[in-house]
Amino acid sequence: MYSFTYHRPTSLSEAKSLLGGAEDGKLLAGGQTLLPTMKQRLAMPSDLVDLAQVAELQGIEVTGDAVVIGAAVRHADVASSAEVRKAIPALADLASHIGDPHVRHRGTLGGSVANNDPAADYPGAVLGLGATVYTDARQIAADDFFKGIFETALEDGEIITKISFPIPAKAAYAKFPNPASRYSLVGAFVAQMKDGSVRVAITGAGASGVFRVAEMEKALAGNFSADAVANVKVSPDDVNGDIHGSPEYRAHLVTVMAKRAVAAAG
Repeated sequence: MYSFTYHRPTSLSEAKSLLGGAEDGKLLAGGQTLLPTMKQRLAMPSDLVDLAQVAELQGIEVTGDAVVIGAAVRHADVASSAEVRKAIPALADLASHIGDPHVRHRGTLGGSVANNDPAADYPGAVLGLGATVYTDARQIAADDFFKGIFETALEDGEIITKISFPIPAKAAYAKFPNPASRYSLVGAFVAQMKDGSVRVAITGAGASGVFRVAEMEKALAGNFSADAVANVKVSPDDVNGDIHGSPEYRAHLVTVMAKRAVAAAG
């Protein structure tokens, strides 16, 4: 690991100032991706700005028809939150299966979403529920946030402060995990919103990251059952392939996981 200067601000304004004044500063949330990358000397930031003590990034609140979660809230806290488990059980369940206990007690919602790993779980919930990502500068709709593998709509120096998840009529997340990393080979987040619309978001499979399946959404809007998506296939042309699964295998799993998510939700 290369040398760097460590900062631990206690306010969002202080964090912004420290980041802006650094030659090549990086934000540190849970550090589950950044720190291993630094240890391998694949990244060499001049400064790390730790967000763990920034009060504005904490808290879980149910307000109106949404669950609002601070960007620095850890996965374990989402999983164990009584408010989340009551309002959006699928979101708490998703959080409870991220990585292992160490990852869940260190990793944060904002860090995961900002990193946008194609096999991460939270992007599926953000896109699957049509959430709104709040930053220190603006609001970004889920459909406009994810731009590609490890790419988002965030500008340089922009900090996620919280994410607002609309409370659905019903929802569920099903994933086929890599047995070693617990990352999703394929994960499907399915939600029927209170206005009757349906959203289906897939993680782990997309060559460009998390994506929606319009054909499944249309089928489920007319008949919210596992049978409605049983014959809906995605093309392997735009699906990831690696040593863990071919594009054809992952494309098949998309339908399998979507069926399981619909059955769990219904």
